[in-house]
Amino acid sequence: MTVSLCVIMVEITNNLKLLPLIMLVLLISKAVGDAFNEGLYEEQARLRAIPLLESKPKYQMRYVTAKEACGNQKVVYFPRVVKVADVVSILRSNNHNGFPVVDHARSGETLVIGLILRSHLLVLLQSKVDFQHSPLPCDSRGDLLPIRHNLSEFVKPVSSKGISLHDIHFTLDDLEMYIDLAPFLNPSPYVVPEDMSLTKVYNLFRQLGLRHLLVVPRPARVIGVITRKDLILENNDDPAALELQSTSVRCTQTNNRRIKRSGDAGQSLLDGLL
Repeated sequence: MTVSLCVIMVEITNNLKLLPLIMLVLLISKAVGDAFNEGLYEEQARLRAIPLLESKPKYQMRYVTAKEACGNQKVVYFPRVVKVADVVSILRSNNHNGFPVVDHARSGETLVIGLILRSHLLVLLQSKVDFQHSPLPCDSRGDLLPIRHNLSEFVKPVSSKGISLHDIHFTLDDLEMYIDLAPFLNPSPYVVPEDMSLTKVYNLFRQLGLRHLLVVPRPARVIGVITRKDLILENNDDPAALELQSTSVRCTQTNNRRIKRSGDAGQSLLDGLL
């Protein structure tokens, strides 16, 4: 806004000699205005209830964890295979844009398997082609899932607000059926441990442009470590070839270790015989 106003003033005066003075006046005016109140755009975003994040988090956030920021609010989630009536009831009772999807392991533990958007649920409810009579997952019944949707169906139109729940008509038979959400969810949503500082959570939202972030208990098992070197790829490297190369290198290193161990064992046995 300040730069635009400066350009407008220079074009009106048509005198470049006034450019330093105009810039000085605008910078002083902006500094004085920011000291007393926020800018025009920030005020408009606050009046329209737009959750606009500032460039830097508040100082108090470093003493607050992600679990404390969640409070005592009840998490609204879906099981993997959910009844259509339950989906309609949850969508009518709240305005959340995304919902965690959970499933139960063989040990009985509840696991988060992904995140599904409200717009995707509305597409499934409107098409009704994925409704099923069985409350069991499709893969447990040995059924192959045919591709019934196009990618364009899940893209929200720019010229409209998308599908509304009030525009979808359900019969009593439709409400008694089930949907398997596994093929339509995001299997790798962004998650943070419950004891992460709220400052780091704030920076993740700012840097990645997130809208949802799942808070989970701190995991106790580490399956690997990723460094910056793992993320650097040459421009002429094929990802498939690189993966094959890394796999072959790991296999070669493993074989070398085995040959070395067998050689050491043979040498010790030979020394014992001599």
